[in-house]
This record gives sequence, structure tokens and C-alpha cells, in this order.
Amino acid sequence: MSSFAQAGVTVFGEKLLWTDLAGNVLSLATVWLAIRRTIWTWPVQLAGAALLFTASVSVHAPGNALKQVMFFALASYGWTKWMRGIREGHELPVRPATGRERTALIGVLVAGTAVVALLFAGIPWLQVTWSPLANAYIFVGSAVATFAQSRALVDFWVIWVLVDLVGVPLALKSGLYVSGAAYVIFFVMVVAGFRNWINQYRRQRRSAELEAVAA
Repeated sequence: MSSFAQAGVTVFGEKLLWTDLAGNVLSLATVWLAIRRTIWTWPVQLAGAALLFTASVSVHAPGNALKQVMFFALASYGWTKWMRGIREGHELPVRPATGRERTALIGVLVAGTAVVALLFAGIPWLQVTWSPLANAYIFVGSAVATFAQSRALVDFWVIWVLVDLVGVPLALKSGLYVSGAAYVIFFVMVVAGFRNWINQYRRQRRSAELEAVAA
């Protein structure tokens, strides 16, 4: 297992782990599948989280490893929610968050970041030596975004943009260079995903309005 986790290739003097590379390829595929609103986004995310967990453990980045455990749990929840939503309609119904939901998401992001930052700073074995606050923000922001995605809220794309802005330097500092590069690609895909889901919501709303008039 150790040899598998440490396997990689050296590029410009830096070792790139195959687990980090494969995990991020699956993570990019997850975003592409989410844009298309297909249920396959969740099993692919589960596989990517497992590989990135292995990569994080191998480079002694327990904070990032914990994030992958969180992704695994939330992806399982999201898979269940989307399956239910797709069964109830021909395609996944998406919508913007309500004012109350947005307030709750922001509240969890702010309060959660503060609490997790204290935990990261106070638990030595986590080895979060570079900005516990930034690590906590990535951890909690990723959880909030994935939860919002599981409920098919358009706002989850915006949260991912905010996470990406901190994710690049954090990944590079941790030595996960492929992850850092992937965050840049994520940013472009997330913007495209936001536009796609907004357009889908508008089409759904127009369709509902036409059905209401016809009734």
C-alpha cells in the first residue's frame, strides 16, 4: 500500500503522485458531470475522494485527508438526494437557495471556519502548520458547497468559486502540485457550471409558468 501511495513521476524536480493525479482527474470529471446534472457525478466523486485521501496521507497532510473523508460522506448523501429528485421528475430540478437557506449556508461557513480553525491549531497530530484558518476555510467551504450541491442549489457553484480562491495556494503549500493546477481548471469549470444551472432553472421556471397558464 505504501509503494502504491508513493508512486509517481518527477516533473521539473517535483514529484507528482499518481494518486494525486488520478484523484484530481476524477474530481474534474465530477465537476463536468455536475454541470450535466447526471447522477454519475456522485460515484465518480467517491472514487476521487478515495484516491485523494491516499495522496494526502502519503504526504502527511491530515487536514486535506479529513476533507476527503468529509467528501466521501457528503457524496453518499448527495447520491441519495439526487436519486430521489430524479425519480420524482424527468430531470434533476435545480433552483437558487432561498434567503433563509443562504443565511444558513453563510452562517455555517463563517462559524464552522472559526471552530475548525481552532481545532486545527489545537490538535498537534493534524500537523496544520500553515494557516489553520485557510485550511479550515477550505474544509468547511467544501462541506457547505457539497451539501448545497446535494440539494441541487445553484448557489453551490458560487461557494466553490470562493473555495477555489484559497485552494490554489493551500494545495501548492502542501506539495500537492497537481491539486493546485486542478483548482485553476476547477475555477473555469465552476463558472461554466453556474451559467448552465442558472439557464436550466430559468427553463424550468418558464415551463412551470406555461403549464400554470394552460391549466
